[in-house]
Amino acid sequence: MVSQAGSNPPWPRVSVVIPTLNEARNLPYVFSRLPADIHEVIVVDGHSVDGTIAVARQLRPDVRVVQQTRRGKGNALACGFEAATGDVIAMVDADGSTDPGEIPKFVDALLSGADFAKGTRFAAGGGSSDITRLRSLGNRLLGATVNLCYGTRYSDLCYGFNVFWEKYVAVLGLDTASPPPRKGDGMLWGDGFEIETLIHMRIAEEGLRVAEVPSFEHPRIYGTSNLDAFGDGLRVLTTILVELRRARRRHRSRHGASGVRTVATPARSLIHTETALVRVLYVLHSMERGSPFIHRARSSIIRPPTASPTAVLADRGRRRAPRL
Repeated sequence: MVSQAGSNPPWPRVSVVIPTLNEARNLPYVFSRLPADIHEVIVVDGHSVDGTIAVARQLRPDVRVVQQTRRGKGNALACGFEAATGDVIAMVDADGSTDPGEIPKFVDALLSGADFAKGTRFAAGGGSSDITRLRSLGNRLLGATVNLCYGTRYSDLCYGFNVFWEKYVAVLGLDTASPPPRKGDGMLWGDGFEIETLIHMRIAEEGLRVAEVPSFEHPRIYGTSNLDAFGDGLRVLTTILVELRRARRRHRSRHGASGVRTVATPARSLIHTETALVRVLYVLHSMERGSPFIHRARSSIIRPPTASPTAVLADRGRRRAPRL
């Protein structure tokens, strides 16, 4: 839907998908930041034991609760996408790191012609108080690899705040029906934190119009993150390599069906890329000391690097959300 001169496009129905795993203490803040007139809020729960579902229903009686079919953030998002009934889907974290109050500017990007509004911490107006310099460097190196392979201009590959038209869910090719594997961690490909990279690569492969939207990432309010910088970094690296091979197979299949002769691409370059990136991730892991720095792109507003949950909530309360 594109805005026409002299007319205002109708505001789409927005489905907010929030994956949860023991986030009862964080939900009051997250729900309080939701814009008015949201079509639906879908909490996809990973079998929480802290009363997350009860808190969600108390805060918002009309909340839709979906139990994910396997483990991991990626599977939770896929289940939420499948359940959504709105025109637009917004991906929001339950730990308070992403601000639901920013949703309207993502929707504005869609109404201006984008198919997919992608959040970025590294554009003017964006930033983070929850990322270390070395994690930022790793993110940029992995993003540069994807940009080189797909001709994209992603400034932030691994950020999970995204809003897109619901009609493009099929393009993502996410599996919710398969049972969990009997061995291993109980997750299939795309079920983990690699989901953001997988989504960004598949929309690039399909040639969708992507608009990057500046966004600020906050620290988690309560609890401990399940993110493992090194382990999940390797999953992201594997995602890049697997998705590149998937794209090449689809490309050869399309040309084969049309009778066009294709030339095989040597795997040596992929192997060299994988080796180089593994070495980079290992160095980052060895150097990482876990102290975050505040990154804000071209902004003079700086927040203290560490603060109590109460101070964080008070600070965030000063920033009012635009209303839908």
